[in-house]
Amino acid sequence: MASLGRKARNSNFYIGEMKEQMRDGFGLYVYSNNFFRYEGEWMRGKKHGHGKLVMKDGSFYEGQFENGEINGNGFRFWAATGNSYSGQFHFGELHGYGVMKYGIGGKYEGEFSYGMQEGHGVLMDREGQTFQGSFHNNKRHGEGKITFLNGDQYEGDWVMDQRQGHGVLCCADGSVYEGQWRNDVFGGQGTMIHCSGVVYDGLWINGRPSVEASKMVIIEGAMIEVLQGALFTIQVQLQDEEGNVTSGENGREIRIWAGVQCVPPPVDCTTSFLALIQDLEEKPVMTPFGYECVSYPLL
Repeated sequence: MASLGRKARNSNFYIGEMKEQMRDGFGLYVYSNNFFRYEGEWMRGKKHGHGKLVMKDGSFYEGQFENGEINGNGFRFWAATGNSYSGQFHFGELHGYGVMKYGIGGKYEGEFSYGMQEGHGVLMDREGQTFQGSFHNNKRHGEGKITFLNGDQYEGDWVMDQRQGHGVLCCADGSVYEGQWRNDVFGGQGTMIHCSGVVYDGLWINGRPSVEASKMVIIEGAMIEVLQGALFTIQVQLQDEEGNVTSGENGREIRIWAGVQCVPPPVDCTTSFLALIQDLEEKPVMTPFGYECVSYPLL
């Protein structure tokens, strides 16, 4: 038979229902240290059922209890950080599926294991960047996809919160990199298709190509003579600062400008050279070869 009573022992305080001299039913219990206060259901002297455990600093847990332990679904709030968690608990720890909202902004929704992000989840930081994938010990670990604020997206392997292994980066400007990563940057064999049209396929070290071209050199030399109206070809090489030929890159644009040398008119010409120049839409340009010329259409 249940009764309503008050019981004080070792400075602990209880008011609520009792059965066979044990807390049983609904009641309020204040711990002797005055830091904890529990209000909720009891069974045979233990917290059991739905209840709320409040701490002196304003933190609290509200949800299911089982044989005196926090087990099942509940809500936890930390006053010091402003963090809150809603989901599954096991012996007082975040364990199972839940949603953690951070006081500084952002949230995590997914699987937990003994208080740690573990398994599959979605993390949105306070800036709005979103990661969806695998977690281990509160870090992005395994396969996952992240969308950055600037619109870039990465999908691939992660190791302890860094991009490592194989992955694909699709940039907002249209550039795409696919290949190996190391320590969160390009590292190993990979292919970059840049939005400019330049393609590099080869080895990357610390985020940059292992061999970088710094200039394009025309193999035939600085001057090429061609007949008007005839087809012609030129060959170019990509070279580094030391003049070594580089490989693995293509798609660079080379701009070719052709011109006709400006020659003063014969002495018996009735039209002055100055007048001829003024009639041109384009003025002559001085060349490195010591004479002026005007452009000539290649197409």
